[in-house]
Amino acid sequence: MANDQSEKLQVKIDTHHCRLSSQEMTKFQDGLAALRRMTENFPVADLHVLVSFRTRNNEYSVKTSLILPGATLVASDHDVMSLAAAERCVDNLMRKLKDYKDRLGNVPERQKAEKGTRRELQPTADPDPAAIESAVQTGDYAAFREITQGYEEPVRQHVGRWVGRDPAADAAIGTRFTIADVVEEVFLTAFETFDDRPQGLRFGDWVDSLIDPAVKELLRHPEELESISLARTLQGVAPTREEK
Repeated sequence: MANDQSEKLQVKIDTHHCRLSSQEMTKFQDGLAALRRMTENFPVADLHVLVSFRTRNNEYSVKTSLILPGATLVASDHDVMSLAAAERCVDNLMRKLKDYKDRLGNVPERQKAEKGTRRELQPTADPDPAAIESAVQTGDYAAFREITQGYEEPVRQHVGRWVGRDPAADAAIGTRFTIADVVEEVFLTAFETFDDRPQGLRFGDWVDSLIDPAVKELLRHPEELESISLARTLQGVAPTREEK
């Protein structure tokens, strides 16, 4: 479903294994007023929304991509109510958009972005895209983790920095879950939602965008640790608990 072409912000909503009611569609579109104002000065602004139902947790997974000239901002979330997850995604996108606009107004930071010197999630060894596709299609999580091993340490470092900026998550590390648990949740989510990832987005950038929802998932649903334990079993890795 796309909005009126006369609108500056073009919105496309897709669903997977679920349907949204007309009332939900209308309420979501109505809730985009602030985002529309924030993007009105961009020559192009496209919002792609994917809503899918995850039978593993009986929750809706919402993934959003805001495509702007020179940048694609992404946000994702989960909830038993699709609209609640979608609204949080939009809130997250607006925070990222504000940061992006602030960077555009900062010449040194903009020059860093143009030169590619800003910190990105880069693998220590590039994975084979075809091998990743094959592992996902055959449902082989152990192979997926082995192929993407080059992202393990970069993801761990980014998780550590993310957690350090969030008091609730920082307090939970070492008591409720570990950084290793968050890392596993990121890769597990990437494996399960690989086919739904935003097209054209770097694999590393997409995986990086999964850190925020992974932390929130573990904070809201401690039972997710059971899935993480199973994922480690599939890899032949014993469950671990690391110190904070």
